[in-house]
This record gives sequence, C-alpha cells and structure tokens, in this order.
Amino acid sequence: MKIVNNVLGSFTAENMSLCFKYCCVPALVFYVISLTVMQLSGFTLVEILRDPAQQTKQSSFLGFVSNIGTWLWLAAATICFFRVSTFGKPSPDGRKSMIRMAGWFSLVLAVDDFFLIHDRYITEGILIPLYAGFLFYMLKRQLDNIIKIDGFAFIMAGGLLAGSVVVDAVQEILPISYGLSQAFEEGFKFVGAAAWLYFCYRISAFGLRTHTTDSENA
Repeated sequence: MKIVNNVLGSFTAENMSLCFKYCCVPALVFYVISLTVMQLSGFTLVEILRDPAQQTKQSSFLGFVSNIGTWLWLAAATICFFRVSTFGKPSPDGRKSMIRMAGWFSLVLAVDDFFLIHDRYITEGILIPLYAGFLFYMLKRQLDNIIKIDGFAFIMAGGLLAGSVVVDAVQEILPISYGLSQAFEEGFKFVGAAAWLYFCYRISAFGLRTHTTDSENA
C-alpha cells in the first residue's frame, strides 16, 4: 500500500504537464505527421509501420552491424544533448558549445546512416568533405578543450573514420575480394563510431566527477 501511495504521490500537476508537453504530445504529433506524409507519398500503413525484416520475411539480423553502428551515433548524440541541457548558462570555456557541436554532428551521421543518404541521395563527394570540414572546424575552435579533455580519443575517432573513407575510395583496386574490402571499410567505420561515442562521453562527463567528489567531501 505504501508503494502505491508513493507512486500516486508522483502524479502531480507539474509532472503530468511536463510529461505531456515534452514527451507524449511531440511523439503523437511526429507519429501522425509521419503516417500522413508517408501515406501521401504512396506507402501503405503496413509498409510504414512494420519492420523491413517482417515485410521481406528476412532474418532480423540482416544488416546487424550497420544497425548497431547507427545506435552508436544516436547514443553519442543523446549523451551530448543531455549534457547540454544540464548547463545553466553558456560555459566560459566554451565546453557547452563543443558538446552541442558534437551532438549535432552525431545526429547528422545517425540520420545519414539510417536513411543511406550518402549512398542514395547526396553523393559522398559532397558529404565527406563537409563532414571532414566540420571536424577541422571543431578542432580549430575547440582545440584547447579537446586537448585538455581527451585529444587522443578525438584523433582516434577521426583517424578511423578517415580510414573507412580511404578504403571505400580504393576498394576497387585492392587485391582482395569486395566482401573483404567491405569488412575493412565497415570495420574502420564501426570502431570509429565507437571511438566517437567514447569521445562524446569524455567531453560530457568532464568536470562532473570533480564536482561530485567536491560535493561529497563537503
């Protein structure tokens, strides 16, 4: 009974209002708009709502590694945006700006991977230079913070992702099978995404441990 009372006690007007305002209503609006737009584009409700594996009667593990890679980008974006939301005001050292940039970069790559934008809609010759340019811009603007927090993780992530691009560019002339070259390309990309997730964790967690330790000591 005590547990029930505690649960019901959390049913405050403020909690319910926040849940509807920031969760339920936006999700419902997105759901309705998605169904409407997709139907107007010629898709049926079944095609919109059911997983591709169900519709094609293929294994649920089809594209397994690629899907996990998208999760890594989304996880990185989530960590960054959550950390940005905890900053009260713009940080004097620019860390909030750096974390926000990392979050948006992660989200863009997640969308690119999920919808295969670089394969079907915008050529890699345009997107890859834009991605590289953004990373150089971020490095230039946030060099002090990146070095102070974890410059190695940043360089590791960028180097691995660059390795994926290089393999993709020369795979037709490599003396190995296409499947093996894909394994190398996607391997660089997957580990690079993991390294980027780790970098995002590092820049988001920086200072929190010190703050917690100081509070506990106080």
